[in-house]
Amino acid sequence: MPEWWRDAVFYEIYVRSFADSNADGVGDLPGITRRLPYLRDLGIDAIWLTPFYPSPGADHGYDVADYADVDPLFGTLDDFDELLASAHALGLRVIVDIVPNHTSSAHPWFAEDRSRYVTAPKGDGLPNNWPSNFGGPAWTLDEERGEYYLHLFAPEQPDLDWHNPQVRADFEEILRFWFDRGVDGFRIDVAHALVKDAALADEPEPFPVTRFSSEWRTAIDRPEVHDIYRDWRRLGDSYDGDRVLVGEIVFSDQTRVAPYLRPDELQLAFNFSLVFQDWKADAIRASIESSLAALPIVTWVLENHDVTRIVTRFGEREARAAALLLLALPGPVFLYQGQELGLEEVDLPDEARQDPIFKRTGGERKGRDGCRVPLPWTRELPERSWLPMPASWSERSVEAQADDPLAALSLYRRAIELRPSGGFAWRESPPGSLVFTRDGVVCTVNLSAEAFALPEGEVLLTSEPVGAELPPGAAAWIRTGP
Repeated sequence: MPEWWRDAVFYEIYVRSFADSNADGVGDLPGITRRLPYLRDLGIDAIWLTPFYPSPGADHGYDVADYADVDPLFGTLDDFDELLASAHALGLRVIVDIVPNHTSSAHPWFAEDRSRYVTAPKGDGLPNNWPSNFGGPAWTLDEERGEYYLHLFAPEQPDLDWHNPQVRADFEEILRFWFDRGVDGFRIDVAHALVKDAALADEPEPFPVTRFSSEWRTAIDRPEVHDIYRDWRRLGDSYDGDRVLVGEIVFSDQTRVAPYLRPDELQLAFNFSLVFQDWKADAIRASIESSLAALPIVTWVLENHDVTRIVTRFGEREARAAALLLLALPGPVFLYQGQELGLEEVDLPDEARQDPIFKRTGGERKGRDGCRVPLPWTRELPERSWLPMPASWSERSVEAQADDPLAALSLYRRAIELRPSGGFAWRESPPGSLVFTRDGVVCTVNLSAEAFALPEGEVLLTSEPVGAELPPGAAAWIRTGP
């Protein structure tokens, strides 16, 4: 029997922005539980929960202070157990975020001898030239201890030393804690960067000019990281229910991702190549081809909690067409909450921004808050919200779209319901378009070509009402075979 995740549609829930059950302006676990029927009706197979662990919130939960509990802001362990049981009762799987590259500086381990962390003695200058992904150097000097500690992200997120066997033992215990509760798997944050160069040698300069923030060449992506995931895979496989490990591995060259998907390592790894493409047929086709050629299984994604929403990147019409492109590709797909509502990136005032990237760069980089604004469930927007919602979202709310057959929400529901399966093959198409088949279904996307005739057959779904021709910025699924 094929593994459930091989062609699953996952839905990312950014916990603090999904559903607020107590009107404090912040999403929580009970709020998610109440909205699970909405996700079932959307047709997804599994949800991914971003970190809900106790945290000071320097990076909104990606600075974990306790890996085996729930932050009171989001609820309790009993709330988590109720969410998990309710999801399973509705036929939904649940994977949770694990953050093994770093902890919070408030974690008890950091207050101890720090043997679990990457440190370097105080000298004449910084230990090396490694930069933080959030701006500035990746090292902070602790004057009291007379040593530097490493943080590839914020100073409140010290990096763990995965050369230390104790760290490996600690995390196997953490994984067991959640597997024993019944979770269906883990999304692994910064999965490629756990093991650092033990010599702490300088990274070759200049650093690559790229939109991939982790395009490092020697300091990370070390061979030792694969032994960790072999151990984790053995652990997951020892449980029933086909548990899954999904790696966040951010490289533009997909051949660097492929080793993580060996048969005894991770089952899935995000393919971010489409996230960084413009709405251009040649670039998107090249991305799809290179990904399919390099990887044994491709996990497709167009949005997540770290990138600009596709309505803003591509345009509103184009985002609807992109939905049909995404959901016709072979392999698992991850949707980000609000993607199905056609939400745009919100241009927040500087005083409302909370992302450490914005703060660490003095506002030079706006950060990721614009895609993290809470979901609008009803036309009447809430009075309190940890990031302000634009008034225009009243008409983009779930309530406003629920019964509108032309709304983005209806398009996603139908696309997930009718999602094609089977083999993949390109078909000839005009320049500026993409056309491929999946076992008798033709996916036709017109990115920038003149309007052209649709293939003959049964029209299953279109991104907008069309006639015999497909205009630019539109897509269609046509059944041409049995």
